[in-house]
Formats: sequence, C-alpha cells, structure tokens
Amino acid sequence: MEMWFSADLLALLSSVTLLLAYYGWLYWQVRRSPDYSIHRVNQTARGLWVRHVMSTPGLEVLAIQTLRNLSMAATFKGSSAALLILGTLTLSGQSENLGHTWHALNPGLVSPPGWWTIKILCLLTALIIAFFAFAMTIRMLNHVMFMINLPACAAVGTLSPVSVARRLNRAGSFYSIGMRALFGAIPLAFWLFGSVFFVGATAGLVLVLFMIDRNRVGT
Repeated sequence: MEMWFSADLLALLSSVTLLLAYYGWLYWQVRRSPDYSIHRVNQTARGLWVRHVMSTPGLEVLAIQTLRNLSMAATFKGSSAALLILGTLTLSGQSENLGHTWHALNPGLVSPPGWWTIKILCLLTALIIAFFAFAMTIRMLNHVMFMINLPACAAVGTLSPVSVARRLNRAGSFYSIGMRALFGAIPLAFWLFGSVFFVGATAGLVLVLFMIDRNRVGT
C-alpha cells in the first residue's frame, strides 16, 4: 500500500508540476508578446466585432446568429459535462470491482480503495467546474444578446460597446475555462487505470495545449 501511495502521489505531483510549468511559461510568453496567445487575439477580435456590430445598422440578425451559435456550443458541452458527472457518480459506487479491473494494464499491485476515491473526486471536480463554466457562458451571452442591438443613443455608459465587449469576453473566458476543465478530465480519467497513464496523458495534454494556445500567424 505504501508503494502505491507513493506512486499515485508522485504521479499527482508530477502532473500538477507539468501543468503549472506550462501555464507559467505561457504567461511569460504573453508578457513578452501579447499576441503570442490565441486567447488574447480572440479577445481583441471580439472587442472589434462588438464595436462594428453596434455601430453598423443592419447587422442585428448576424449578431444574434453568431451569439446563438456560441450559446448552442456551450449548451452542448455543458450537457455533456452533466452526463459525465452522472457517469462518474456511478463509478464511485463500484470501487471494489473496477479498482482491480481497471489496473490490469498497470504493473504491480492494485491501488488501494482510498486512492480510488481521491481519483473519482478529482475527476468529478473537473467536470463540475466545466459544467459551471459553460452555464456561466450561457448566462453572459444572454446578457449580451439584449445589449448588442441597442440603438446608438442608448449605447452609453455601462451599455457602451466597450462594456458589452467586456461582457462578451467574460463569456469567452468562461468558455475557455470549461474547455480546459474538460481537457483536464482526460488525464484524470487515465489516472483510474494507473499512475503511469496519468503522467503520460498529462504530458500529452501539455503538448496539445502548446499547439493550440499559440497564435501561429503572429509567431
């Protein structure tokens, strides 16, 4: 049991260190060049888009369709996260049976039941964060849908294009958090099979994030 406690704990620390090192490196790159990250470019684009829509008559339908598409995507992913939460809760009641079966590919002894509970809780936490983030995305988009078609005489103060763009960027940030939480659930799911798979999946996730976070046109 002590061997597996050390293996699972070492895998957890190694995976967390990999993710923190990556995000620390990404933060440093963005500080050096703000356009390095695609997320910063998307924030700028959303701000310009809101300003263009609110200052150009005749784009009301286009704006609503665009926001509706994003809202539908967030709804789909939030619903998927809810289903995965239910599936994870089902797994939590079968630790004795699945704990031995799922570690068949993992060399050595079976992980103790205590670590199985921790793994399920970590996976469940990631999925709950994803669900909450997508729900907040829909909430912010519902606000923006009413604000973006205001007449120019009313689009002042807290309803100005700058304020509306800020709300839209908040929705985009929640959407990104939800996607990151879903991405993070993948290594946690592999952790159920063993600590080696957990570290390997985390390394693969970092590689994927490195590829999709960069603004390749600007680098």
